[in-house]
Amino acid sequence: LHIRPTISEAHLHYHHEMTYKTHSIESIGFLCKHAVTSRPGVGYSFVSDSVQAHDTIMQTDLGQKLKDKGLCFIRRLTDANAYRGTHRNDQNTVYNHWQKSWMTDDPIEAQKIAEGQGLQVSWIESPDDGLMMETRYYKSAFEYVPMLDRNILITSIADDGEWFDSWPGIKDLPQEQRPMDMKFGDDSDISFQEKQLWTDIYDTYGIPIQWSAGDVAVVCNLRFAHGRPAIELLPGEKREIGVMLGKLFERQETREDKW
Repeated sequence: LHIRPTISEAHLHYHHEMTYKTHSIESIGFLCKHAVTSRPGVGYSFVSDSVQAHDTIMQTDLGQKLKDKGLCFIRRLTDANAYRGTHRNDQNTVYNHWQKSWMTDDPIEAQKIAEGQGLQVSWIESPDDGLMMETRYYKSAFEYVPMLDRNILITSIADDGEWFDSWPGIKDLPQEQRPMDMKFGDDSDISFQEKQLWTDIYDTYGIPIQWSAGDVAVVCNLRFAHGRPAIELLPGEKREIGVMLGKLFERQETREDKW
């Protein structure tokens, strides 16, 4: 899938990269080209200890529900044809068109590619957004990690509509129209209180990365979640972080003897 660059004023919730697909990555690398060093805390990235987050959430009803029900990841992709010749692409209300995501203008081919990755596909005719593609993917919220020899939590609300709460343009859309949504694996809703608890647990175990130009950080994508707060730069300040995704692996989900 095409990955859209993030926006500095958007808050990026803790997340593990690409855990909403059949394949994820073992690690993720970051390289700092420019950093804000004169104002402590500005532009820091954070990682969160997923082992401690897992152990904490499993003591709650939410953890048991995630274990028993799994998750449904929903994506809503807009139609590039509905935006051509307009200024709507410049208004930050588009996250991803299905043509760009699947690198084809043919809906039949796009559906074939998506279904080949285990996604359930439906099409929605919208007067504003054209032929929209909605995908659903059902997966465990946990993964067995061989180096730890145990199952741990590798999902967060970053795959839900709350990801866009501070995203210019998209934050003004109602929840049901946002590009991402997440439900329990039986298609029941995750409550606001459960989402807040999930977020608070990851926040509890956060560790800052204080950047300087030239710094490199390589993070295990399963052992740690990563994210950052919104960034407000002053005139003359720069923050630029390059990202490289590590080796792909096929998700195995969980082992019943490793809880």
